[in-house]
Amino acid sequence: MPVLVIAEHDNAALKAVTLNTVTAATHLGSDVHVLVAGHRCDVVAAAIAGVAGVAKVLVADAPHLADGLAENIAAQILAVAAGYTHILAPATARGKGTAPRVAARLNVGQISDVTRVLGPDSFERPIYAGSAVATVESGDAVKVLTVRATAFDAAPATGGTALVEAVAPVADAGLSRFVSRDLTRSSRPDLGGAAVVVSGGRGLGSGESFHRLLEPLADKLGAALGASRAAVDSGYVPNDYQVGQTGKIVAPQLYVAVGISGAIQHLAGMKDSKVIVAINKDPEAPIFQVADYGVVGDLFELVPELVAELG
Repeated sequence: MPVLVIAEHDNAALKAVTLNTVTAATHLGSDVHVLVAGHRCDVVAAAIAGVAGVAKVLVADAPHLADGLAENIAAQILAVAAGYTHILAPATARGKGTAPRVAARLNVGQISDVTRVLGPDSFERPIYAGSAVATVESGDAVKVLTVRATAFDAAPATGGTALVEAVAPVADAGLSRFVSRDLTRSSRPDLGGAAVVVSGGRGLGSGESFHRLLEPLADKLGAALGASRAAVDSGYVPNDYQVGQTGKIVAPQLYVAVGISGAIQHLAGMKDSKVIVAINKDPEAPIFQVADYGVVGDLFELVPELVAELG
């Protein structure tokens, strides 16, 4: 029996997390189908059809699907769900809003933040802010999963020749409406998929210091900018900078933590980074327990020195 992946996109481009979710789906050993629900999203459908490992792309095109409203997307998933043993969505804000609705309507349990597929009925997921890993077994006829993208490699974006099939769009549920979208524009890499991340914490003291110190370092490293929850709550940067259990989960090649103490909810969002560098004045800061390299000292002196050394 095939499995179904829910594509995440903006009608113009496929989000990278979909490729990681496809990889998770291939571990289930069945044909992988992908649902693209949106409006005027032919480019997205063509992109996912070229992904290695995808056998079929289902396209539901309607104006009320354009903005990814959870009620409408969940209804569209349910309309095509028959015959699938597993339904997978990325563990993003959109996936976490849609998957529970699907699971509830199917009267099955949802398994969240899957980090490893052990078999068709068995999965691993982190618990207690990543301090432990639980093995979850499900006897439900249909398994509804959200997948932590950082735990799986991205499927190759080329090499696939999937069939693209149009499906009838569901009617507008009329339970919500799209009002506006306020986006943060940046020339830097997307935080969720960046190879290098520079993050700042409350130790930076202010939003002005955050940008003045960290932006030159991020520019030198070609990095995305992130922040701890404390820095976000203090108003230094917007919410979409937040890394952690209640923010974005990242696993870059290099993670530089500046002025971040290392609260457990922050560590849950970045501890799988390949190399972690921490700069903090407190030698007892928990961040040093997970750091590969630690520098104890005044960040207001050390960061400019590091930028100068990078040339």
